[in-house]
Amino acid sequence: MNDIYQSLDPVAFSLGPVSVRWYGLAYVLGFALAAFILYRVAKRWKVRITSDDVITIMLCVMVGIIVCARLGYCLFYGDGYYLAHPLDILAFSQGGMSFHGGLVGALLGGVVAWKFTGIPFLTLADLGAIAAPLGLFFGRCANFVNGELWGAPTDLPWGVVFGGAAGTMPRHPSQLYEALLEGLVIFCVLYALSRKMPPRPRGTFLGGFLAMYGLFRFLLEFVRQPDAQLGYLWGGWLTMGQVLSVPLIVAGIALVVYAVRAKLPQEGAPEPPEEEDAPAAAGPGGGVSS
Repeated sequence: MNDIYQSLDPVAFSLGPVSVRWYGLAYVLGFALAAFILYRVAKRWKVRITSDDVITIMLCVMVGIIVCARLGYCLFYGDGYYLAHPLDILAFSQGGMSFHGGLVGALLGGVVAWKFTGIPFLTLADLGAIAAPLGLFFGRCANFVNGELWGAPTDLPWGVVFGGAAGTMPRHPSQLYEALLEGLVIFCVLYALSRKMPPRPRGTFLGGFLAMYGLFRFLLEFVRQPDAQLGYLWGGWLTMGQVLSVPLIVAGIALVVYAVRAKLPQEGAPEPPEEEDAPAAAGPGGGVSS
């Protein structure tokens, strides 16, 4: 049986001394598609949202994701290294981004966007939950291109040899499993649900996203190699990714139950106040004074 070798170049193209990596392009494409989907779904739901609102939302969420994804990795997966080397937290070029940290950042960014736009937080979160899986899809594909976050050894015919630290044994292409389940499957489910009119209650889509992502991530951790600096946390199978995913499943189910019971409608930005015509000031002769 011939092994499959992953020999893709992480650099998409170079412009002089500047190299553009597939991972960076995945972020750009993911955010761009998220903005497009968010705007289209909001219009279909007939909730008020402007192009300025979309820009504000995306800026808040992008900053939240990038900062908290990095901090989350350093906290959950650093195994104390970053406490001893705090300046390395800023070394984004060395890699290391955590989905769970990025999720917290996206939610915090949503809170800030809610304050700026007036769109209810759960409506923003629902729109983001529908759009986010495509970003996850591109991000996991970029992980595969980078030859990182590879899976456990396997003798299945589609096992991939990543080389380097992964060695020469075939491994599960767990990045592609995650791209399929956490990305395409979740997107298709939530997008299909979003087409029902009137739209489902506030919180439904965020809850569904959290529950599905947590479940898929928990299951996929069984075929994913744990981070070398942490290894298995208990019993030769429990990983940090599974520990962090259980609360997502519980929170997601609880949020869906809350949404069904509360039945809060999806709402957009408040209507701007109507401008009243200022009364003309009359001069002594009855004309308009200057």
